[in-house]
Amino acid sequence: MIRKALVSLAAMAALSPAAHAESGWHLLNMTQGVTDISRKIYSLHMLIFWVCVIIGVVVFGVMIWSLVKFRKSQGAVADTTMVHNTKVEIVWTVIPVAILVAMAVPAANTLVQLEDTRNTELTIKVTGYQWGWQYDYLDNGVVFFSRLTREADAARRLASGTDVTKIANYLRDVDNPLIVPVDTKVRLLVTATDVIHAWWVPEFGIKKDAIPGYVNEMWFKVDADKAGTYRGQCVELCGRDHGFMPIVTKAISKAEFDSWLKTTAASQKQAAAGGAPQAAPAEPAAPAVANAG
Repeated sequence: MIRKALVSLAAMAALSPAAHAESGWHLLNMTQGVTDISRKIYSLHMLIFWVCVIIGVVVFGVMIWSLVKFRKSQGAVADTTMVHNTKVEIVWTVIPVAILVAMAVPAANTLVQLEDTRNTELTIKVTGYQWGWQYDYLDNGVVFFSRLTREADAARRLASGTDVTKIANYLRDVDNPLIVPVDTKVRLLVTATDVIHAWWVPEFGIKKDAIPGYVNEMWFKVDADKAGTYRGQCVELCGRDHGFMPIVTKAISKAEFDSWLKTTAASQKQAAAGGAPQAAPAEPAAPAVANAG
């Protein structure tokens, strides 16, 4: 029986990465993301994970060996004379401190990089409200709201009669996604108008609370070859419809972004001059390569 179990475990371990992905194996761990900082966070996570695994194997290995080797049934007798050993005390104090210091160095380095918003190329103010987001491109005069799509909002209601399984990205799509260029350091200024929200996109490796009366900041830079759509969610319980305020970010080429920004800015300026309601941003052309859609 034990032999069969070991064979089964060996077969599972030998599965290809593709098979792991298909079976949902990747859901058991963090995602590496599409930004440099997200990959550094992932590497730090794996480093700490393996340090903990090694410590666990050593500690529990010694415990199990001691329980088996010196069990009473084998005639072992407890040594009641050793009540203190200065050398042992020093060793089990110095080793954990050394491990903690060794882990603190890469952790501190990653945290410093995570908070480094210098040399940003685009600044966007993100304002959370019940229950949606407002995006303000501070240097370009483009402002718009982003909420759950009308179709999903209608379908989620009781007795709507809609088969939600037939709605693409149900509860994970918005009417106006955040548009950003790839290979550009984007700085987000995050705040809120009513209660605390939180802006989070897993593939970017960043998350910040949106707090009324306070501005948090964070940044991300999507890799040049990772144009596509990336989805997130408000992850701070903010009221009745907390689960219905998704985040959608579209990363497009710099040329496409410049064109979209100019078109949207001109459209909103014209609408404001004519006294019309603020125009919704035009949807940019789909990127050549779509990821995480």
